[in-house]
Amino acid sequence: MDEEMTVLLTQEAYDAMKAELERRQTTMRDEITGRIAAARAEGDLSENGGYHAAREEQAKNEGRINELIVKLRNAKIVEAPKAGKVGNGSVVTLELGGREMTYVLGSRDIKVATDYDVISPESPIGAAIFGANAGDTVTYKAPNGRELSVTIKEAKPLA
Repeated sequence: MDEEMTVLLTQEAYDAMKAELERRQTTMRDEITGRIAAARAEGDLSENGGYHAAREEQAKNEGRINELIVKLRNAKIVEAPKAGKVGNGSVVTLELGGREMTYVLGSRDIKVATDYDVISPESPIGAAIFGANAGDTVTYKAPNGRELSVTIKEAKPLA
């Protein structure tokens, strides 16, 4: 990951990432180390599946720790726009083709703070709705080349 890249996060997402980092650096790291030690005590490591699985889990945990450290260091806290306006950190209910769907607009890193699916502001639909208001209907070009219209039913800050 480019360490100079700014990561836009809501305060909630920042706090959730910070809590995840703390959990991974303490509880998870200790649990994994314990499993490695227990597997090592069983003897022959070349055929010890539990040892190899724990070492792989350790590598993944350390990778995520490093990723979180970089993202938190490069984080910029953004405040979601007021209700009715779509921006980074907005929970947006959209109507597309007669179906209503609710998403959060923002980077995928915001996902740690919400159960909603996330739409990137750089995606075609994200770029089209960014800055719009509840009640607006906007059009965008889908990846397949079709022009689609979407109505913004509601926009509120992620809380």
